[in-house]
Amino acid sequence: MLIHPDRLFPVEPAAREVARRLYAEIRDLPIISPHGHTDPRWYAENEPFPDPATLFVIPDHYIFRMLYSQGVRLEDLGIPVKEGSEVERDPRVIWRRFAAHYHLFRGTPTRAWLDHTFATLFGFTERLTSANADAYYDRIDAALRRPEFRPRALFERFQIEAIATTESPLDPLKHHETLRQSGWKGRVVTAYRPDPVVDPEFESFRQNLARFGEITECDTSTWSGYLEAHRRRRAFFRGYGATSTDHGHPTARTANLSQADAEALFRRVSTESASPEDAELFRAQMLTEMAAMSVEDGMVLQIHPGSFRNHNEALFRRFGRDMGADIPSQTDYVRALKPLLDRFGNEPNLTIIVFTLDETSYSRELAPLAGHYPALRLGPAWWFFDAPEGMRRFRELTTETAGFYNTVGFNDDTRAYLSIPARHDVARRVDCAYLANLVVTHRLDENEAHEVAYDLAYRLAKVAYKL
Repeated sequence: MLIHPDRLFPVEPAAREVARRLYAEIRDLPIISPHGHTDPRWYAENEPFPDPATLFVIPDHYIFRMLYSQGVRLEDLGIPVKEGSEVERDPRVIWRRFAAHYHLFRGTPTRAWLDHTFATLFGFTERLTSANADAYYDRIDAALRRPEFRPRALFERFQIEAIATTESPLDPLKHHETLRQSGWKGRVVTAYRPDPVVDPEFESFRQNLARFGEITECDTSTWSGYLEAHRRRRAFFRGYGATSTDHGHPTARTANLSQADAEALFRRVSTESASPEDAELFRAQMLTEMAAMSVEDGMVLQIHPGSFRNHNEALFRRFGRDMGADIPSQTDYVRALKPLLDRFGNEPNLTIIVFTLDETSYSRELAPLAGHYPALRLGPAWWFFDAPEGMRRFRELTTETAGFYNTVGFNDDTRAYLSIPARHDVARRVDCAYLANLVVTHRLDENEAHEVAYDLAYRLAKVAYKL
């Protein structure tokens, strides 16, 4: 048996029985996927996925970062090199390398997601190894050629009610336009990720500002024109279903500068080599500006801070961004968010969803903040903590202070399309296990636990993200 029916449930029999009952009522709920990085081209063009290696290995930094840590070259996994150097192009060879190293994923959430996918979508009962690598490859490859494995058919099979992709303001959203024209009923929306024109340390920041001005027909050499460009682009994204913005800043710092100081800061970062302090202050000010715009247009503001991105400089130079070298760092929220919360924390119609890669902040900072400010909600355990133990710790560290209803359920935040049901299943099982323990220790009635399980699996994300 590749996946056990009681996986992630409590060992104690009474709690396990409660978890089973809770899970039985929510396991088949529709999926709300309000933040992620799947490619909108998949849904727009609805073409077959090319091969198992291109689908599972090459785009998934969870997979190739682990293999890289054990000495496997990214070139040998087919990862494209910026200057166009030769890389492995035989997908079967790449798959065999992956299979030979599958043991590295023991105990990781990646193994749980992959085993779930292999079992439920492709019918495997034996775990992937070097010995069965070709059998795995052939079965998956044959399945991917069938109509029921095309992106739209899988969308419906997965019972996805809504999914958000994430695009830069410089993206023309042509795939979303193709989707709109197609008449397909699947709900695929975009989300506004302005990092390339908000972060002065982003590659080609000044060129991005110029392009931003061309797209919006705004004078982005001025502070007022730059802000107007954001307003216009946000409206454009809303036209393609966007209900949220997303900000991947190194820290959670916010600022509330005067008009004159903000203009002076913008002049410095847009015309000079920005100092690290100016870059950080500009990002901080822009979080507050984005909150102000969200008050105007109703878009949910997501803050994803605390990642030291592209930590491996040599890898960044050779392969570019998102090569598995983003590392969590310590993050302050109490002082960092105060300028923004001073202005907007009491706004009942604003939703700010804060994520963290610093678990030490949950009970000390984030739960107390979200348990007080009407505008603030806690995003789920994310990225390095999108795992059973990370999810369990999240509930344990936040529920006593923030409760369940100052959180926003679960989102999968993934590029790995076929893992979406597996990730949601893990979250639902972990939450049912947590709730079951509350029931058997007489801190929650079972009828209440059923309501909370439904809310965590479905309703909270739908409401928080306005989907």
